[in-house]
Amino acid sequence: MMKITSYHENLLSDKERLAVFFEAITNKARGIVYDLGTGSGVLAAKAAPLANHVYAVEKNEISAQTALNTLSHFNNVSVMVGDASRIEFPENADLIICEMLDTGLIDEELIPVIKHARSFLREDGNIIPCAVLNGVEPVNLRADHLCYQEELGEYFEVMGPLKIYDHLDLTREIDEKVDLSLKLNINSPGKVNGIRITTFTLLTSDIICGPTPMLNPPLLVPSNSLTVEKNQEICLNLKYIMGGGLDTIKARIN
Repeated sequence: MMKITSYHENLLSDKERLAVFFEAITNKARGIVYDLGTGSGVLAAKAAPLANHVYAVEKNEISAQTALNTLSHFNNVSVMVGDASRIEFPENADLIICEMLDTGLIDEELIPVIKHARSFLREDGNIIPCAVLNGVEPVNLRADHLCYQEELGEYFEVMGPLKIYDHLDLTREIDEKVDLSLKLNINSPGKVNGIRITTFTLLTSDIICGPTPMLNPPLLVPSNSLTVEKNQEICLNLKYIMGGGLDTIKARIN
């Protein structure tokens, strides 16, 4: 219980993350709104004064109770306890909010959740976020395990420029399986033994947010080791399953 409370406190303390979601909700909330993975209910609370009705969905019963407390003074919000990738909604949505975000969409269930919820979205409806951009850089890691950048601190060196390898439009069908071969450029001689994945979130077509402490912190992924020269081009094979968890990531360079 303490762990869940601490996690939500961290989310709420990330002011940049909250600000971009609040701005997007202010611009888009109307009619019927779904807030999928509502957690503490803070985003549903922002949408409620602008909407006819908000369906706030949460599968964790402890978090759902927190949401009930947060949203108890709204008479146009229904808290639904259940799996957002399977739940049946009583009416179609004008807006879907889903903050199940993680770097590369790998360790959260946004893709399967949106895939299901999109069948309840009105033809002129909107989704927040509406798109995700993923980028990758070659790095020299001083660690042999996968971790988020904040865990490793400065114990890595970026060896080449960022390359955007994916632009995911969340309003369209998306294949959860990623299997890519990419060419990456090297800026300086040395060793490459991993990659850094960075995700940029488009809340709306006009609002983009880079990594924040609680929104898609950059992910460092070890690979095999390769000695490289300046201006060399290397090939990266990158595989993972969006929503499948960090254990699905495989990176190899040559």
